[in-house]
Amino acid sequence: MLNFYKLIEILVTFQTLIISTMLPVYIPLPFINQSNNSFEIPITWQIPSIILLTLIFEKKVVFSAFTIYIILGLFVFPVFHQGGSIGYLLTPNFGYLLGTYPLIKIIDNLNKRNKINIGKFVINGFLAISAMHLTGIFYNFILIVFYNQFNMFLYNLGKYSAGKIGYHLIMLVPLTLLIKPIKYFKYDR
Repeated sequence: MLNFYKLIEILVTFQTLIISTMLPVYIPLPFINQSNNSFEIPITWQIPSIILLTLIFEKKVVFSAFTIYIILGLFVFPVFHQGGSIGYLLTPNFGYLLGTYPLIKIIDNLNKRNKINIGKFVINGFLAISAMHLTGIFYNFILIVFYNQFNMFLYNLGKYSAGKIGYHLIMLVPLTLLIKPIKYFKYDR
């Protein structure tokens, strides 16, 4: 029989696998000449999967899984969106990875109240994604000041925040369809 800590270890391992395998999204768009071109949406499924895992499990378990994911990406495998290794600390993308921690904390507030509904989820989702982007912007600003490259700040702001925040907010829409099943399995049974 599994004890509680073994079950937590299995859940953390499973979540780490889910987070690290959410690859970039490619949508094939046939053009006029019927070629097989594809259009890349500049996000991954990692943020929606982390939000979903946070709704299902406790914050502590998702924090552990995400921390393992970051350690794997920095020291073992290149599992991040644009690679990995310790050098990833010097990219603006790493700030958005750090921004996932406040995202998890804000989404977990729904679990503490035991009242998950679509309205509260949309509000908390908006706040969580905003907090993630603000953390990424702050990290980007620190890198810009440290390297004295102020001309890159607006470029990075446009590429990493303004260019992606709309997609992240749109990704909340399919997650709202999962609110009722999650609520049923977590609280109404």
